[in-house]
Amino acid sequence: MKYINTLKEGDRGTETYLCKKKTQGISKTGKAFESLTLCDKTGTIDAKIWDVDSEGISDYDELDFITVTGDITSWNGALQFNIKRLRKANAGEFEIADYIPSSKKDVNVMWNDLMSLINSIKATYMKALLKKYFVEDKNFIEQFKAHSAAKSVHHGFTGGLLEHTLSVATNCDYFSKQYPFLDRDLLITAAIFHDIGKVKELSEFPRNDYTDEGQLLGHIYVGANMVDRAIDEIPDFPAVKRKELIHCILSHHGELEFGSPKKPAIAEAIALSFADNIDAKLETIYEALENVDENNLTWQGFNRLLDSNIRRTGKN
Repeated sequence: MKYINTLKEGDRGTETYLCKKKTQGISKTGKAFESLTLCDKTGTIDAKIWDVDSEGISDYDELDFITVTGDITSWNGALQFNIKRLRKANAGEFEIADYIPSSKKDVNVMWNDLMSLINSIKATYMKALLKKYFVEDKNFIEQFKAHSAAKSVHHGFTGGLLEHTLSVATNCDYFSKQYPFLDRDLLITAAIFHDIGKVKELSEFPRNDYTDEGQLLGHIYVGANMVDRAIDEIPDFPAVKRKELIHCILSHHGELEFGSPKKPAIAEAIALSFADNIDAKLETIYEALENVDENNLTWQGFNRLLDSNIRRTGKN
């Protein structure tokens, strides 16, 4: 198959993709058309069916695997698949693994590393809280391992939530060694829990889109609430540590304009927000440049997520 990230203007042919989204519209001339978002493990592309009544266009729905024939054009600076023929793909014509992006890292290795961090927590009440979700709740564990950390921005692939969480917690572990005045147990626990709400904010693959809970409440509130309710089941959990832990989760985006209902007010919350931002930004630029040849030092254009024009680093 020809992956989406290899398509270029002028390409023509027949390929099979997952229809992630389907909407109907009316053109300026009053003619009906359909807009699709096609996806595979390398990304997405906008597609259009301008002649929806054509005999070459069969019935299909969102989340169907479809075989499409057409041309790759450009519209407003972005590639677009102009579909001439479409049918639902038959079983055996595609491999699901080609359509669901996944972490390049071994999930089991990452999970074991996360368990090592949990086992390193000294405060019995913090460790008991972590084990409520990450040891005792088998359904949650299955969800967490397979979930993405985002719809698109960074770590938007299966295993992404685990990869991001482990990276943030590892950064926090380093901070606790570099700055010994930090409460390591509080910081590591907050790091492991900081994005827990994403298991409810985002749906599972292949849809990987915002749920009602995600749209209405967001992962920061949802995650803080999940942790707060679990603390009720931990005997003698210190009241002050409960408030500090919830504060770290609520403030981990660092700024009010970035979605945090509170700005960091304690050292551990500041450290967590930096650790989260480091991993998110570095993964964002990695993903943006991943398919750029290592010898290509051409500026790639303005990246709105990084608020800067970006390019690869020279090798010599």
